[in-house]
Amino acid sequence: MKEKVVLAYSGGLDTSIIIPWLKENYDIEVIAVCANVGQEENMEEVYEKALKSGASKAYVDDVSEEFVTETIFKAIKAEAKYEGKYLLGTSLARPIIAKKLVDVAHIEGAKYICHGCTGKGNDQVRFEASIAALDPSIKIIAPWRIWDIKSREDAIEYAQKHNIPITVTKEKIYSVDANLWHISTEGGDIEHLENEHQNHVYKKCLPVEEACDEAEYVEIHFEKGVPTKVNQKELSPVEIIKELNNIGAKHGIGVIDIVENRLVGMKSRGIYETPGGTILYEGHNILESATLDKEALHFKQMVSLKYGELIYNGLWYSKLRESIDAFIEQTQQNVSGSVKIKLYKGFMKPAGIFTTNALYDESISSFGESDLYDHKDAQGFINLFTLPLKIQSMKDEKINNNQKDLELDKEVAVDKAI
Repeated sequence: MKEKVVLAYSGGLDTSIIIPWLKENYDIEVIAVCANVGQEENMEEVYEKALKSGASKAYVDDVSEEFVTETIFKAIKAEAKYEGKYLLGTSLARPIIAKKLVDVAHIEGAKYICHGCTGKGNDQVRFEASIAALDPSIKIIAPWRIWDIKSREDAIEYAQKHNIPITVTKEKIYSVDANLWHISTEGGDIEHLENEHQNHVYKKCLPVEEACDEAEYVEIHFEKGVPTKVNQKELSPVEIIKELNNIGAKHGIGVIDIVENRLVGMKSRGIYETPGGTILYEGHNILESATLDKEALHFKQMVSLKYGELIYNGLWYSKLRESIDAFIEQTQQNVSGSVKIKLYKGFMKPAGIFTTNALYDESISSFGESDLYDHKDAQGFINLFTLPLKIQSMKDEKINNNQKDLELDKEVAVDKAI
């Protein structure tokens, strides 16, 4: 009986040529697995294409609900961003896909898992780190680190020689990753930093020049940091993302063009479209600003940076990420209420916070009198707060005066010597 390999299959250029390549170079049975994380493709066509390309069996399963509840919602609560900008659309999907690959490998008795990630990318690390955490006995086959194909142009030629239908051409050579949360576009003319990216790269969002001419308000309700309603309508986790994607996209919300530091050591440039996610992060941030105390908020901001790095680096299944989650969950106990946001031409504006958990108190924060705060108390507070600065200044002045005296003594001594 032949050994089996589970292939992370998308139906795109790389994974389409991997099936015949595996069959040519390994005496092995290929089982294609496509995890639907909301990439809006015809899954029936993906299934048929896998079999026609030579896979003995294909799994096409919808894991979009798990994608939202198990990774996206946790990232929102943490407000995790990589390098302060990237909302981790690709990174967040990888742990869910990896889990599906391992589950199928166990069902099929496969000893190998194969992926189509390039040797220069982050995804190879993310997949293999997750697989190692879930089942370290599974061996990895990574064709891009083995075969003679060196570029996407070479991959296109291989596909054409083997009569594999593909949509990518040498003229439109962008690498696109799409899921419910985002769409990323890399490669082609984008690789040249001097080039302004063109509007034709957008797959989801309208360019701001073509966005709606009228502003729109959207209201999001959160329960302990988790979004549950949009415009006062209760929706499922997947429906919330879809609804906000549609709303944000028509207003040109959520497009970023960034140069990021890849895990493998190089910089890369990508265009990311995350309309719904950008709105959700903004809404959560606004609500948290009113409901989380200063020390917890400031410490959480530092933790969020690390959380984003862990996700980006493929360490979702690490003890540190799980431990940080425990802290994040505690901070979210009072992050409940609704936030209204005004959307217009790529911009967002806070338009109202509605919560019974706000730490903001108008009677204290206003310029008027308050039983809890006497303006006169500020004098003593400022005296104590500025005491270290005063001491340091006095000390510096004394040191400077001593230094001047020494220099003067030296000058006098020189004059006497002369």
